[in-house]
Amino acid sequence: MPIPFLINVFHEGLPAWFPDPWLVAKCTTAAGALVLTKWYSSGRSNTAERKLYGRVVLMTGGTSGIGAATAFELAARGAQLILLTRHAQTDPFLVEYIDDLRARTGNNLIYAEQVDLSSLHSIRQFATRWIDNAPPRRLDLIVLCAATLTPPGGARTTTAEGIETTWMVNYLANFHLLGILSPAIRAQPFDRDLRILVPTCSSYIASPTLDTEDLHGDQAWTPSRAYARSKLALMVFAKAYQKHLDAYKRPDQLPMNARVVLVDPGLARTPGMRRWLTRGSLFGLLVYMVLYALAWLLLKDPTMAAQSLLYATMDGNLLRGAGGKLVKECMEVDCARKDVDDEAVAKKLWESSDKLIERAEKEAALKRAIAKKAQEKRDEDASRAAQQAAQVEEIEALLGAVKKGRAAKDAKEGQKKNGKKTKSAGDSNPPPRNASQIHPVFFTDKLRRPPFAVASAPHSNPIAQGYVYQDAPRGSEKSAGSRL
Repeated sequence: MPIPFLINVFHEGLPAWFPDPWLVAKCTTAAGALVLTKWYSSGRSNTAERKLYGRVVLMTGGTSGIGAATAFELAARGAQLILLTRHAQTDPFLVEYIDDLRARTGNNLIYAEQVDLSSLHSIRQFATRWIDNAPPRRLDLIVLCAATLTPPGGARTTTAEGIETTWMVNYLANFHLLGILSPAIRAQPFDRDLRILVPTCSSYIASPTLDTEDLHGDQAWTPSRAYARSKLALMVFAKAYQKHLDAYKRPDQLPMNARVVLVDPGLARTPGMRRWLTRGSLFGLLVYMVLYALAWLLLKDPTMAAQSLLYATMDGNLLRGAGGKLVKECMEVDCARKDVDDEAVAKKLWESSDKLIERAEKEAALKRAIAKKAQEKRDEDASRAAQQAAQVEEIEALLGAVKKGRAAKDAKEGQKKNGKKTKSAGDSNPPPRNASQIHPVFFTDKLRRPPFAVASAPHSNPIAQGYVYQDAPRGSEKSAGSRL
């Protein structure tokens, strides 16, 4: 079929229904350009592969963006995940997220610990609990994916401990966490493949230098400068931390096997990137939705951005040689700035960070002590007030019982008095009674006086008040004999 068609086209030209060749060429070129652009912007895929069953992974930022994609891939390969998140363990979002992750990966060894990376006290509490264990807990991988940023035009914010938020979450939290976990890292066996992945961003290239007195950038602060400075500081610290681990002398005289690996995952369509592009406004979000096709074309998917992290986790060549290597697009690359390896800058950054943490923790501890004392005083006052209220209630109950008893007694006495009054009132109008009830029996039946009758006859003997007793005539049968 194609051959006769081509022969016909060669001899007679293109048929009338065939579109313009130049239009076909333009459309084909445009489609090819889009495909090539998408393929290039998606980045390279991970070529290293291995099972992670039995390996313990400590991870920050594992609930969104690149961290969530990385957590899914690690859990799918059997790793035991411990997610450090600011959400409480009973938070509905976190519970549902972990249940969904367990169901999708078939891995039930996924847990969460509440660690607020904007609080030095919260970080110290978790890290202290982790190292306070004998024998030391197993640890195979640490992934520090948590990061934050302020949208362009946003105001500078500080944490409750008075530290700039971007500097605290992106750099100082990782510095504090790894500093406390250092004994647990150094206590791992020699043959254990322990890696510490430190994700970074290409924005560190435009960061101001760290050899100034204003290391935190509080004077000339902008959102972009703050984010870039925090990423540069994190890279400098990662290089210095690798030297710190290498300088440790193990009791078994074997070399240290822990490796710090810097990873640049590239630009991806994450919540942080969306917040940056939309400037944190509804209008910016509308523009982002209209131009989403452009974002889809030029930005990576979070799963593709996680490929470099997976490569840094599973590639065996990274264990050879010194640590502190930078991985980008699933291959080792060089840093774009020389001051990343500057020991003087690293020393100054380390010392200033220690002083900042010490000062902030002292002030926070003092505030907590004052707040605790005030709370104890409020609790004591509340307890005293409760006791007084209970005493008053008890006294009122006792008085109420006394009053109730007195009222009952008075009511009973009133009933008795009312009963006597009723009886006396009844005596004035007595019910009809027979003669024996009116006249008690003082004598025998033979000596009983016969009933009397009241009469007013002239021959009767008058008695007081005009009444007379009328007896039977003397000597008659009805006579009772001699009168007494």
